[in-house]
Formats: sequence, structure tokens, C-alpha cells
Amino acid sequence: MTAATTAETPQAHPQGHPQRWLILGVILLAQLTVVLDNTVLNVAIPSLTEELGASTADIQWMINAYALVQSGLLLTAGSSADRYGRKKMLAAGLVLFGAGSLVAGLAQSATQLIAARAGMGVGGALLMTTTLAVVVQIFDETERVKAIALWSTVASLGFAAGPLIGGVMLDHFWWGAIFLINLPVAAIALVAVLRLVPESKNPQGDRPDLLGAVLSTIGMTAVVYAIIKGPEHGWTSLQVLVPAAVGIAVLAAFALWELRIPHPMLDMHFFRDQRFVGAVAGTILVAFGMTGSLFLLTQHLQFVLGYEPLEAGLRTAPLALTVVALNLTGMGARIVLKLGTPATIALGMTMLSAGLAAIAVLGGGTDGGYGGMLLGLVAMGVGIAVAMPAMANAIMSAIPPEKAGVGAGVNGTLAEFGNGLGVAVLGAVLNSRFAALVPVAATSLPAALASADSADERARITDAFSAGLETSQLVGAVAVLLGGLLAAALLRRAMGVPPRR
Repeated sequence: MTAATTAETPQAHPQGHPQRWLILGVILLAQLTVVLDNTVLNVAIPSLTEELGASTADIQWMINAYALVQSGLLLTAGSSADRYGRKKMLAAGLVLFGAGSLVAGLAQSATQLIAARAGMGVGGALLMTTTLAVVVQIFDETERVKAIALWSTVASLGFAAGPLIGGVMLDHFWWGAIFLINLPVAAIALVAVLRLVPESKNPQGDRPDLLGAVLSTIGMTAVVYAIIKGPEHGWTSLQVLVPAAVGIAVLAAFALWELRIPHPMLDMHFFRDQRFVGAVAGTILVAFGMTGSLFLLTQHLQFVLGYEPLEAGLRTAPLALTVVALNLTGMGARIVLKLGTPATIALGMTMLSAGLAAIAVLGGGTDGGYGGMLLGLVAMGVGIAVAMPAMANAIMSAIPPEKAGVGAGVNGTLAEFGNGLGVAVLGAVLNSRFAALVPVAATSLPAALASADSADERARITDAFSAGLETSQLVGAVAVLLGGLLAAALLRRAMGVPPRR
């Protein structure tokens, strides 16, 4: 919140808005719906493959379209909310999210669903930024930490509980219901927002950086497109090298543009602070490991082990339960105070990496027991609950107080990018490994099984898919571990004595 904002919208109540906890409940309901849609689609993969004829690349785009559009617009959405009114942008986000959900639920093709998911991403960007901005506005300093902790808990719960809720819906309805269920929630939240949430804005705030938003969205989309298409066309093919080069060039142009304009949506000078760089790396990699692993895990449970969607969702629930239980007890915050931020991040990322490895080694294979998978999910939950509060603290402490809103936008943007990157990279590793082990040409496991001539061949195809899943999980584990240690090292160096040069 800037000084101008404070002058424009003074705190009418010294202890915060009198209905602040009721408003927080409304905000958390809207936020939960938005975050759920990052992972709820995972358990619908078999249904979408069968009913829409979606290939593996189509499925990845259905998941990535939402995350990439949302991540590309988060900073601009936050700036627009500050300038034009947080209540107005929160209401607009609910309307756009609801409309996108309606189109997605009624989609008749993979292309239509991808487009609808992109539209939902626009609404999601407005909701993710304005909900946190309103929390900061209605709570005073003594209660704000607790309110933001609850906001963060819902974010963790939404990501982890998506497969469970999706499984419950698919056990009783068709796949479109996982989107249509958003409509009554959005409608209730919209009425509550219009009646309860106070308006606040900064008419002299930074103007929206529209070109920056376009450049960042195009750049990230092109890079992820190249990653998705790598296994299909070959990593040295023009179909991969061209979009990769375009993506890198556009992201470089984005960085240069942000350095030149007076009011950038992302101040590139933040990257001179090693605390900020370390926290950024950790934020991306936690999202990378959590979302990418859930993408792979739900396929393993359904395609390899043959569980129904609800059964698969229930078996991923320990991750959500662990994160929520530990976040509500404040364990992460206490560990930060005791060990310090660098050591806490190193501990959390190591636990997350160990969880991924345990799922790959102990819970993998066509005959792998659930015990190893359960151990891995709990370890991942502990790692996420420990690392996330420490990284949020590191990001916000590396940014001047008057740029706190920008810090929240950066954190959300990079987490969303990590979500999309996790699905793209680990999905690409899975596809490459599967294609190397299976001699038949197929765009997905069901297509490969359909072309098999015998039970033995189908068994070999399933084993190959399982091996690809194991390789992908191990790649994710190594990436998270090395990235976490690097993030901790950067933070330790930045916070050490003598001061950073």
C-alpha cells in the first residue's frame, strides 16, 4: 500500500473493519475456488482423453492455459486494482471467472476447453491480487499477519485438495461439473463482495503496464509451448527451437522494457537483492514440485494402478491435510524464528524433494504399494508447510514497505509460473521416457494401449508409462533439492556479515 493509498483511503477503524472476519471468509471462499482450478483438472485427465479425444499435449495445455494467463496478468491486475478500485476489480474477477467456468463446463472440444481455461485465468488473476489487497486494507497490523496466514493456508489447501474435490465430483457427475460447480460459489461471493467489501483505491497509483503484461504472457507461453512439443517433434526441431527462441527473446524484451519505463509492473532492480532472488527461486520450485508431481501422481493412480477418480483424489488427500494442519498450527513461522530463513527454506525444500523421491522409488511401478506413496505425500506436505512461510517472509523483507503490493504480485506471478513449468517440464520428461520405451506411435497411454495386439504388449506399455512417471518424479526431486539449496545459500549470503556489496 502506497502513501497515496493511505491518504486516499484512511483506516476508518483503528482495529480494522468491523466486519473484517466475515469479509475474510468471503474472500477465502473466492480464493479457494480460483486456486482449486489449478489442480482440480488432474483427476479428469482420463475422462478428457476419452470423451474429447485429447492428446497428452492437449491435456497439458488445458492445465497450463489457466496458470500461464493468470501468471502473466497478476502484476497488471494488482496495479489496476490499486488504480481503479479493489472492490470493482474483485467483482469483475468473479464475473469473468464465472463466465469462463460456464464455457468450460459446456465445452465440446479440447480447443474450446483450452480457450475457456485461458478466460478463467483472466478472472483468476484479478481475484488472486485483489483478495490479498483487500485483506491488507481491512486488517490492522496486529491482526494482519494472522489474516494473511489464513489466506496462505487456503492457497496451499486449494492446490493440494483439487484432485480430491475433482474426484468427488467425477464420481457423481460428468467432467464438466468440476467447472459448473464454480458458478454458485462465484454468484454468492459476488453478492457478498458488493454488500460487504469496502472500496479502496489509489487514483494516483502506477498506471497498468499493458505492454509488460503482453510481453510476459507471450514469452512464458512460447517457452512452455516449446517444452511441451519437445518430445513430439524432437528437441532440436524447428517446431521446438523457434518458439523457444521467441520466448527467450520476448522475455528479454520484457526485462528491458521494465527497466526503461517509470512505473514497471516488475521492478527488475529487485533482482539485485540476493534475498529476493533466493526467495524467488524457492517459490518457483515449490510450485514446480507440488503441481508437477500432482499432475504425474494422479495419472499414476488412475492409468497405472486403475483407481477411479474419487479413489485417486482420496489417495492424494494426505498432502493437503498435512499442509493445512501444519500451517494452522503456525509451525512454519516458529521454525523460521528458531532456525532462521535460509535454514528453514533448506529444510523445507529437502523434505519436499525427499517426498518426491519416495513417491518415485517406493510408490512407483504397477505393483507399488500405497505405503511408499503415503510417506512421500506426507513428506511433501511437511516441506511445503515449512518452506512457504519462510519464502513469503524473505520476499516481503527484501522489498521496501511501500512496494508491498508489488511483492505480493511477484510472489503470485512466480508461483503460477512454477505451476505451469512443473506440468510442462515433468510432463515432457514423462513423454520423452515413454516414447523411448514404447515402439508404437501414440499421443497418450490410452492410445498406445488401444493399438496393442496382446496382453503382454499392453503390460509392456503400462510398465513403460510407469517408468516414465518414476523418471519424471526423480527429475523433479533433484531440481527441487538443488534449487532449494541454492535459494538457501543466496539468502544466507545476503543476510550474513559483512553486509552484501
